[in-house]
This record gives sequence, structure tokens and C-alpha cells, in this order.
Amino acid sequence: MTSFALVLETNNLTGGGADAARTATSLERLLTRMGQQTRPLSTLAELVITHDGLPAAARARLDAVAGLAIRWVELAPDVTYYEAKNRGFDATTADVVAFADADCWPEPAWLEALLAPFADPAVPVVAGRTTYRPDLLGTAASTIDFMYFASPLGAGCTRNFYANNVAFRRAVFAAYRYGSHDMYRGHCQVMGARLQRDGVPVAFVPAARTIHRFPDRLAELVKLRLLRGEDTIALAPHLVRTYLPAAARLGNLGPVVPLLVLAARFGFSVRSLDHQDMPPARGPRWLGAVAAIAGISLVDAAGTVARSLGWRPGSGATSSAQVTLSYHRDDERLAA
Repeated sequence: MTSFALVLETNNLTGGGADAARTATSLERLLTRMGQQTRPLSTLAELVITHDGLPAAARARLDAVAGLAIRWVELAPDVTYYEAKNRGFDATTADVVAFADADCWPEPAWLEALLAPFADPAVPVVAGRTTYRPDLLGTAASTIDFMYFASPLGAGCTRNFYANNVAFRRAVFAAYRYGSHDMYRGHCQVMGARLQRDGVPVAFVPAARTIHRFPDRLAELVKLRLLRGEDTIALAPHLVRTYLPAAARLGNLGPVVPLLVLAARFGFSVRSLDHQDMPPARGPRWLGAVAAIAGISLVDAAGTVARSLGWRPGSGATSSAQVTLSYHRDDERLAA
């Protein structure tokens, strides 16, 4: 019988000067919500949570909330988001390992839908659908940060996935795992390109849906967009090699290729409105969503141009991979 594990990292709960108590409170809210899953957490062989120093009393309380003994993996504070996922995987032994984020709200059928395709032993990877909240801003931002592209490797497959909502057979993740890149959140796109290149299909299950929170404060939302723009510089060569190798010769023209990537992304984002299981965007709402997509894209472009000139307004002097933002608000309203 196939065994399953779930790995959660707390990297996204450490930003904004959060202390251990605040991280534990946010984790407790998440585990309480996960207790409502149609597939109980108790059916998992392992639940692994990485952290950078939660006290023993807090961990014991969270074990009780989860209803099972969590495997806690303590990491140094400088371990990055994707490396935390790698370390979490290393602490598992299950046949299939699923990954989620501590700043996402999975819908009740999420875990059941994500793991169900592994009943077929030929399925190597399964990706669920991630979106932001279903208001106008969330609809627009979802088309940018969480778009999915059909794969020629099979019906119902996607070329890309997101690290907050994906599951792998053990051998597949062990062979590919997340690499080290000077990017904020592009590593899963690089892995997706590698899987596509090597003919490893990723099954797409939209019913396995999770809602990614926005950062707590408006200033952090702007910082997130600048970081996404900075990522385009490092991510563009991987995308071009995978999808448009003829354009690789333009790679030495500064921000030209990354800005072309952003321009193409804008077109795909507009086209994906009403195709992401979000509230309908028609009439004035469609115009508002397009305007929001354009505004977000302009901020991203500013981050792209700035990094091409040697300035990093989002990450500053540090590596983008080391940046953490704050995701603790429970009411989904951005503070000014």
C-alpha cells in the first residue's frame, strides 16, 4: 500500500519580525483548518514541519491540534524556503511526499484530491491549483503568479507547478529536488522546466485547491512585486531554453528578454481571466482586473529593470532567496 507524507515549512511565517509565539499561533490556525480535510491528517504516514526554534511546549500543543505526532525538523534561521522543503523531504520515508505552505489555506478536499491520482502507479507528480483570494486584486494577481500551461506529455498535465501545492513520488523528488538559485520564488519553475525536458509528466488536479494569502502589509505587497520582477532576470534564461531556444542569443541584451517575458506573461494573464475557477470577470470587473494586471506588471517590470542595472529594491543587499515576508493576518485585509 502506498504511504504518504506531508511537509510544511515555516519560512513564510518568519518575516516581519515574527517571534516563536506568533509563528506557533499561525501554525495552530493552519492545523486547525487542516483538521477539516475530507482526508484526515491521521491517514498520513508522516507529517513533517520545519522550523527555526519553536519551543517544546508550543510543539507539543501543535501535536495535539494536529491529532498526531508531528516530526519536527529544526533548521538554522538562514535556511531558505526551498531548502527547507528539501530538508523536510529528507526527514520523510513515505512513498509519496506532498508539500504545502504554512501561509496557504487549503480547501477541505485539497489533500484528498492531491493524493488520489497516485492510485495509478504510473503517475509521478501531481500539482493542485493555487490562487489568491477571490476578490478583484486576488483574481488579477492569480493570473500572474499562479498560471498553468498545458503540457504535451499527456492530457490533463501541466508544464509547471508551485511548491505550495504539489506531491511527488519519492524517487522523482530525490532525483530532481530544488536547486540553489539567486531567486525569491522561481525554483519550482526551474524544476518544472527540467521535468518537462526529461519527459516527466505533472498531472494537474484543479480540485486540489489552496488559497495563498497576501503579505500582511501593503508595503510588503509592493516588495513582493519587486522581488517577482527581480526573479524574472534569473528565471528568463531557463524559460527561454525550455520554450523558445531561438531567442537565447538575445540573453546578453540586458533586460530585453526578461521584459519580453513579462510582456508575454501579461497577454497570458489577460487570456486566463475566467479560466482559473475564480468569480466571473466580465464588463467593469473585467476592465478592473485587466487594469490590476497591468499595474502589477508595471511594478514587476520596475524590479526587472532595477536588477538589470545592479540595484535590487526588493531584496536589497541580500540574496533574494533569503528574503522573508510576513503572512500572519487572519482577516485577509492588507494593512496600510
